[in-house]
Amino acid sequence: MLQPPELLKKIPLFQAIPDAYLEELADKMSELDVKKGEVLFRKGSRGTALYVIQRGAIKIVLPSKIGEKMIVAIFKEGDFLGELALLDHEPRSADAVAVMPSRLFLLERQDFFMFLKTNDEAMRVLLASLSNRIRNTDSLLEDTCFLNIPARFAKKLLELGDTFGRQDEGELEISLKITQKDLAGMIGASRESVNKELRQLRERGIIDVTARAIRIVDPVRLKRRTE
Repeated sequence: MLQPPELLKKIPLFQAIPDAYLEELADKMSELDVKKGEVLFRKGSRGTALYVIQRGAIKIVLPSKIGEKMIVAIFKEGDFLGELALLDHEPRSADAVAVMPSRLFLLERQDFFMFLKTNDEAMRVLLASLSNRIRNTDSLLEDTCFLNIPARFAKKLLELGDTFGRQDEGELEISLKITQKDLAGMIGASRESVNKELRQLRERGIIDVTARAIRIVDPVRLKRRTE
């Protein structure tokens, strides 16, 4: 398992800084272990730290007043999150929940800003990351408005395959363990709709679903459903 200095070296936000400063920065970070389903922070709470994922995965969830939830992103090992509330001093804009048992490192607000002030390249990387996340949100909104549920679901499976997949003899195994409710939350649909799509894709030989993973058997045919 990577220790803080080695982990930071693999993250674009921290790659440009000298090793000596990297060690100093790592010493300022504290560890946090969270269980599957545990809430890292809630929408509306005060943002006090940047989080870096050492292992595991964290989903970003937008809750509604009627109990429905939209999953806007899932971050994995090496990703960072929580920077938005630090930058604008506003409350957290979404919930962050562990998809699986995870370990994170925390960088407190004061140390985070000191780091940015002394590292121009880190600021550029941070702005690029924020821009990319805005683009992803725009894409999610566009898909919800203009794609039907089968197309949205197929596209999301392919995205999960790109991020969490493992190639195996031409097939793509999504090892991330997520529920049908989570999948529904990612595409703005009901769990019943996702169950129906999973069943149809399995019957057509496009995917295979086990208790351990979703396996994309025919990525080409799955991609056709996004068009």
